[in-house]
Amino acid sequence: MTVRTFVTAAALIAAIAAAPQCPARAAVPEYGFAVVKTYPHDPGAFTEGLLFQNGFLYESTGLAGRSSIRKERLETGKVVQEYDLDPKYFGEGIVIWKDKLIGLTYTTEIGFVYDAASFRPLSDFHYKGEGWALTRDSTRLYMSDGTSDLRVLDPETLNQTGSIHVTCDGHPVQNINELEWVKGEIFANIWKTALIARIDPATGAVTGLIDASSLVALASTKGRSIDVLNGIAYDAAADRLFVTGKMWPRLFQIRLSHRPRGKDLCSTIPDR
Repeated sequence: MTVRTFVTAAALIAAIAAAPQCPARAAVPEYGFAVVKTYPHDPGAFTEGLLFQNGFLYESTGLAGRSSIRKERLETGKVVQEYDLDPKYFGEGIVIWKDKLIGLTYTTEIGFVYDAASFRPLSDFHYKGEGWALTRDSTRLYMSDGTSDLRVLDPETLNQTGSIHVTCDGHPVQNINELEWVKGEIFANIWKTALIARIDPATGAVTGLIDASSLVALASTKGRSIDVLNGIAYDAAADRLFVTGKMWPRLFQIRLSHRPRGKDLCSTIPDR
């Protein structure tokens, strides 16, 4: 090597070191879980919405002619109160706001407001597009419609006041389904997958993905078919997280644990 070549190489190395560096994109964390407890769940329930309040599970079910809202005992899965929707409606997600239970329908662009204690219908409201799921924080409702945008609703008027564009590693997340507010984040089932996304409501960024594929095997029983993972409920008072699926005979209480990233889970989310 000549002296001139040595100097040029050294200068190049110094220039590279001094140049501004683009920060590496942090991988979206992956979370595993442990099953804390298993509870019975109605295998005929096509679960669309799920929440926990005052010691009971509240669940909404879908399918035309089979849609309902229910109040259930967690320990036994027994339905203690039920309201059947008109057969022309395909029921979707629910949320409780104060003394009212609010429910969506799939493609009929109408939602219903019920008395939360008696399930007596009180009123209806309208929206454009599809209705998939609802959840809430202390001041707002959040609604999914199958797209990568969550709608923000005024809980009193049920008018849309904003939207949140959801992305995973910069890519839009389609098929956002059942929702639950958990410690300042929105947990969301992603339809057609066994993934649960943890969404930052301020930015719409997915901050973590829970791979719940192992629950599908645990939920399955011989001779009975089940549908997709769908249904997340959180007991804030006892810090308990529950998940189930459409036509699953079991509901699971799980405890999350961070684990090293095994694969690019964002890339496994279907585009549609």
